[in-house]
Amino acid sequence: GRAPLGLLYDYHAELALSTVLLCVVLSTYLYMRSRDPNLLRADGGNSGSTVYDFFMGRELNPRWGSFDWKEFCELRPGLIGWALLNMAMVVKQQEKLGYVTGSMMLINAFQGLYVWDALYQERAILTTMDITTDGFGFMLVFGDLAWVPFTYSLQARYLVDHDPHLSAWALAAVLATNALGYCIFRGANGQKDAFRRNPDAPQVKHLKYLQTKRGTRLLTSGWWGAARKINYTGDWIMGLSWCMLCGFDSIVPYYYAIYFAILLVHRSIRDDGMCKAKYGEDW
Repeated sequence: GRAPLGLLYDYHAELALSTVLLCVVLSTYLYMRSRDPNLLRADGGNSGSTVYDFFMGRELNPRWGSFDWKEFCELRPGLIGWALLNMAMVVKQQEKLGYVTGSMMLINAFQGLYVWDALYQERAILTTMDITTDGFGFMLVFGDLAWVPFTYSLQARYLVDHDPHLSAWALAAVLATNALGYCIFRGANGQKDAFRRNPDAPQVKHLKYLQTKRGTRLLTSGWWGAARKINYTGDWIMGLSWCMLCGFDSIVPYYYAIYFAILLVHRSIRDDGMCKAKYGEDW
């Protein structure tokens, strides 16, 4: 028979609380094992303050053999859990209304594409700040396992009881907004990843770049000639389109666009600081 996904809606709060407790347990274990002096430490999580280091993470890439805890948690559990929660909201709306609305269909399609894209492009995360720089402490554990699935699915949960019944034209406009954001996001990230792997590849060899004193190349054309963090712009536009599917009766579904804007501004400032230290005058 049909999988009882509606139970994820019915026990949403209990699942969220259990996941937070799991995050505390895992973070405590990771902090305790990081006392081993032979482990590779992250610069940001070794301040000497127990609370700060527990939050930021002391060990860079905790592993059990070849199993990398940080790389696994960065994408798999949280993103897949997010998609499953969204599906549960579809089931619950069907139970309550007898049908699934256009907004609910599109939020599942948009966010399902986002999850698929992240998993399909998994190798690209190996060059991100989370993997290369940050320790694996409570901040990332909680963010990956609890924050992502239980807050990113807020729009779908809101739509179960508060669907705005947008017109076909409104849905088309939101679809166009999401498509614009995805094109910018995927185009910029794909271009950067291809250039990093092989700057002489046919699809990127025409791009202009700056040869840095440390021997690496910085893109100065294509998507990256338009803005320094153009991929963040596309990412935020996609997030805004998710919120727009909920209409304008409440600010609650727009928490994501507000929170994500703050996060991206903060992250871009961190990125700039690290790149300035890395590339010096060239940056």
